[in-house]
Amino acid sequence: MVRIKDIAEKAQVSRGTVDRVLHKRGRVAEDVRKHVLQIVEEMNYEPNLIARTLKSNRTYTLVALIPDPQVDRYWQAPKSGIEKAEAELSQYGVVVEQLIFDPYSVDSFLAKAAEVSSLHPDGIILAPIFHKEVLSFFKEWQDQQIPYVLFNTQIPEAPSLSYIGQDSYRSGLLAAKLLHYGIAQPATVLVAHVGEDISNSAHLIEKEKGFRDYFVHNNAADGYEVIQQTFDDPKNASFVHQIFEVKEKSPNLKGIFVTNSKAFELAFYLEKFGWEHVRLIGYDLLPQNLDYLGKGIINFLINQNPFGQGYWGIQQLSDFLIFKKDASPIKYLPLDIITKENLEFYLDV
Repeated sequence: MVRIKDIAEKAQVSRGTVDRVLHKRGRVAEDVRKHVLQIVEEMNYEPNLIARTLKSNRTYTLVALIPDPQVDRYWQAPKSGIEKAEAELSQYGVVVEQLIFDPYSVDSFLAKAAEVSSLHPDGIILAPIFHKEVLSFFKEWQDQQIPYVLFNTQIPEAPSLSYIGQDSYRSGLLAAKLLHYGIAQPATVLVAHVGEDISNSAHLIEKEKGFRDYFVHNNAADGYEVIQQTFDDPKNASFVHQIFEVKEKSPNLKGIFVTNSKAFELAFYLEKFGWEHVRLIGYDLLPQNLDYLGKGIINFLINQNPFGQGYWGIQQLSDFLIFKKDASPIKYLPLDIITKENLEFYLDV
C-alpha cells in the first residue's frame, strides 16, 4: 500500500506538503501542487479511509425500525445482531437508534415509520413486514436521499440499498423437498401460515409458491395434495378448532410446513392429540421450537439466521456511508437445515 511518506520521498517534499495537497488545505505553490498530484497518480495512491474515519469526529446516525421482541421473540435475534454491529462500528462514529413497533399492529408500524422520516437519519435498516403500508415510505426516503436496507422480507420493487436475508422462494422449495423425501404418496401436505396477514406478507407468499412449485416441477402433484390454511392467532380459541377442522377434512394429512417461526404452536397439538406421525417443518431456533425438535415432534427447522440479518444490514449501511463501498443489492444468507442431531453446532450462531 502506498503511503504519504512514499509520495513525499519521491516528490522530494515534506509529508506535511503532501497532506496539504491531498486534503486541499493550507497554501502550497502551484508548481509543487501539480508535481505532487502527478506523483500521486503515478503511484496509484488510495487514501486510507479507515484511518481518515478514525480521525474524523463525524457521527453516522442510523435508525433500525424493527418489530418488538417482547411481542414476538423471533425479533430478538436481529435486534441482537444490530447491537453487535453497532458496538463494533462505534469507533467509526456509528450510532444506531432503535424504533420498535408492534408486529401485529399496522398503526404502530405507521407511527414509527413516520418517526423515522422526521429524524432524517444517515441510513435506515428495517423489516418491512407490512408490504402495502411501507411502499409510500420507500418513496419518501428515496426523495430524502436516505439509503435503506431491508432484512427478513424482500420487496423486489423497492429501490433499497440492499436486502439481507434468505431467498424465500427457495426456502419453500427446500421445505417441500424435505417433506417429499419423508412421506409416501398418496398424501396431503399443509402449508400453514400461523398468526399472519398473508395478503400483506410478501415473503410468506413466496415461501408457499416455492413449496407448491416443488411438487409440480418434480411430477409429484398427483400424489401429493397441497392445501393451505391461514391460522388465527394461537391465543384465540378458534386456533385449535381450525386444527381439528383441517384434520377432519384431510384425514390423509401427513406433513405440515409452517412458514414462520411458530411451528411450536402446532407441535403442541400434534403431541397432545397423538398426531406425531404428521411430519412437521418450520423455521428458526426459538427455544420452544428447539424443545419440540428434541422430542422429534418437529422434524426439521430451517435457520433463517435472523442475527446475521440484523448484523449484516448495519455492516452494509456502514460500508456504503463510511467506507464508500458499493453495496451488494442482495445478500442471501444460507439455508441451513437443522435437526436434533446437528443442533448443537448452531446454538451459538
